[in-house]
Amino acid sequence: MLNTFSTEGNQSGLNRIDFQKTLNEKQTDLFILRNKKGMEVAVTNYGCAILSMMLPDQQGQYANVILGHDSIDHVINSPEPFLSTTIGRYGNRIAKGRFTLFGEPHELTINNGPNSLHGGPTGFHARVWDALQIDRATVRFNYLSKDGEEGFPGNLEVEMTYRLEEEENALVIEYRATTDKATIVNLTNHAFFNLAGTGKPTPSIEDHIITIESSFYTPIDQVSIPTGEIAPVAGTPMDFRTPHAIGERINAAFEQLIIGAGYDHCYVLDKTESGELSLAATCKDPKSGRTLEIYTTEAGVQLYTGNWLNGFAGAHGATYPARSGLCFEAQCFPDTPNRSYFPSATLLPGDEYQQVTIYKFGVEK
Repeated sequence: MLNTFSTEGNQSGLNRIDFQKTLNEKQTDLFILRNKKGMEVAVTNYGCAILSMMLPDQQGQYANVILGHDSIDHVINSPEPFLSTTIGRYGNRIAKGRFTLFGEPHELTINNGPNSLHGGPTGFHARVWDALQIDRATVRFNYLSKDGEEGFPGNLEVEMTYRLEEEENALVIEYRATTDKATIVNLTNHAFFNLAGTGKPTPSIEDHIITIESSFYTPIDQVSIPTGEIAPVAGTPMDFRTPHAIGERINAAFEQLIIGAGYDHCYVLDKTESGELSLAATCKDPKSGRTLEIYTTEAGVQLYTGNWLNGFAGAHGATYPARSGLCFEAQCFPDTPNRSYFPSATLLPGDEYQQVTIYKFGVEK
């Protein structure tokens, strides 16, 4: 349905008409979320892409801290198809696009070297979702992923909500999904953050200081598939248990960083209980003072430092060079269906997939 909430006068300077288009008999639109503290988030129901996120710095000056686009055509034709979108049916990579579930083999669409990545070329990022803005701070999306879509079994009904907290600057993402046949599900959000704000060009995120609540990670091979090892971060440039700037060690002569052209790895979160909502990572831009905390119920978080961004144009002429965006993708581990000892991504009929991830922002003066 069309959005019934006003998008006029948004801080991002986006025009609703630029996001209205009919695709496969479904209508795309622009949705503006606002809270009492002044945070504003713009999204579209094409891929549930986050278009902008306006937040203040230590001087009270607002800037957009998300890499996004300013029209539906630019979203659809983006050189980075996953730019700040929702990812499914399976976030991250599955080796050779193959897995076996209860003795039945499945072949997925290959779209990343020899592998399947982020649900395939027409995954959830490239679909028009049904959308309903519930109030000024909340929008709910629904999508039916049909049996066989991109090779995945089962009709999967997905509900996802973006909601701004009213008393603090936080975006809450809630996922639910059910299936009529055994399948695999690994949903995530691929937001590209730059706490300094986007620009021409958008500055590097290498001076962003991060921590990750993780003692182990999943090393990858030459095509970015987990080797199967769950390796300690201790004594390596992968260790963010204490604060480090991204650029401090990103160019180290360390095999994993060479393979990924930077950080593009799944961190195993240190959780006391499976499924608990807990702090996963923090991030700070020392110049603007903006801070970010990531909380999730997921077992892992993929750290991606925008290594393959190539300078293409985004919203209002901003450009996105390599390492100008930083992703914290809460999810299962990559290639989980082919690693029986990784936490399961299997969803059965009668069960419900649930996930909560929170991106909470602040200012450090």
